[in-house]
Amino acid sequence: MKSIQSMLIVMFLSSSLLTYAQNDQALTREIFKELIEINTTHSTGNTTEAAEAMAARLKAAGFEDKDLFIGGPTPDRGNLVATMRGTGKKKPVILMAHIDVVEANPTDWSFDPFKFQEIDGYYYARGSSDDKAMASIFIANLIRLKKENYQPERDIMVALTADEEGGDHNGIAWLLENYPPFKTAEFAINEGGGGQAKDGKKVLNGVQLSEKVFQSFTLEVKDPGGHSSLPRKDNPIYHLAKALTNLSAYDFPINLNDGTRAFFERSAKIETGQLAADMKGIIQNPPDAGAVERFSATPYYNALLRTTCVATMLEAGHAENALPQTATAIVNCRILPGEDPAKIKQQLISVFDDNRITVTPIAPAKASPPSPLDPQVVGPIEKVTAKMWPGVPVIPVMSTGATDGAYTRNAGIPTYGVSGLFSDIDDKRAHGKDERINVKAYYEGQEFLYQLTKELTQPIKVGSKR
Repeated sequence: MKSIQSMLIVMFLSSSLLTYAQNDQALTREIFKELIEINTTHSTGNTTEAAEAMAARLKAAGFEDKDLFIGGPTPDRGNLVATMRGTGKKKPVILMAHIDVVEANPTDWSFDPFKFQEIDGYYYARGSSDDKAMASIFIANLIRLKKENYQPERDIMVALTADEEGGDHNGIAWLLENYPPFKTAEFAINEGGGGQAKDGKKVLNGVQLSEKVFQSFTLEVKDPGGHSSLPRKDNPIYHLAKALTNLSAYDFPINLNDGTRAFFERSAKIETGQLAADMKGIIQNPPDAGAVERFSATPYYNALLRTTCVATMLEAGHAENALPQTATAIVNCRILPGEDPAKIKQQLISVFDDNRITVTPIAPAKASPPSPLDPQVVGPIEKVTAKMWPGVPVIPVMSTGATDGAYTRNAGIPTYGVSGLFSDIDDKRAHGKDERINVKAYYEGQEFLYQLTKELTQPIKVGSKR
């Protein structure tokens, strides 16, 4: 009997979810399609056009000009901030998503990457998962809240930003300097987390509390060169090749932080067999040697354990019949929060073990402190997750990549990467060919973010533990 009752509850929640999603599904799809089909790449795109299109949607829904801000360092790289005014009893919240996308070569795709398409239960297009899904949902949800005459207790500032994927000083960094209300925010919701599914089953809802620090280094070897008919062992290409071979065989030390330790500890409870045992073993002091070896062989787990540096670009020589005068390489590092980038550089120099090679940072590292497990934010995330997906745990995660959250955290605004957008852990296509998002997951994510926004901004009821 108990199992039948459980099934009925799940069926009721599922049917309720479909009803909720239907409220704005057609409009949300229109917004998503419009946003997708505006090219916002850094090379040929225009984020201002996308920002203006989303502002027009909001104005049509009743938002006033004073509630809409569009600005940026150049005319074609605009950002949008849309504000739903609250009572002011609480500090504002920022809901942030970037509208720029990485480049996409149409010849590499199965179809036009900038044409919104629905095929076999998926939406396909560049930016469909990173990050126009979240951006379109925030706009659709603001319109929904406006129609409901919702009165939040804090300002809701939706920020659609440019140049998160590349470009110069813009996006959240630019807004923090040029849009003063941002500095009054108590916390922010961002990408970086998200739901993970395996074989169609939801495994966990991830909340990003921290992210690795991005820093690239240029390696360079110079030489007078000469005729290729008179080769020498002292060849810049050989120097660089040996140094990069050393790097390929090197592992930085393991260094778990509070977030990654919590990830392994909580994940061990939902995994089974050797994986669960390894997750328990990796948080021992000292870590279990077998767990270290197995995790080090898996790119994702390895990236959680340590700083990683990898060669990503090579260039050398000027003619096929000449000895190279210059050989260069780019090594990209993802540094654990709290580790000193200057010390990572020195460690690389030691690994390369070649005084002919100069190692130069391309740009300063943007380190940021981890966000705390704040109950006033994590509590609502857990509440909505339990309501929509009973039994799915909320797990803290550290992003191995970089997001705009680094800027807000550095500005003293705790930032939480969470979306409720579930994707299969074996089907990661962001930045790649035929990027896509599951249609059902997209509308579930919309409902999750709608409910979470209300939980974070509505009055606290008497007797509430929040």
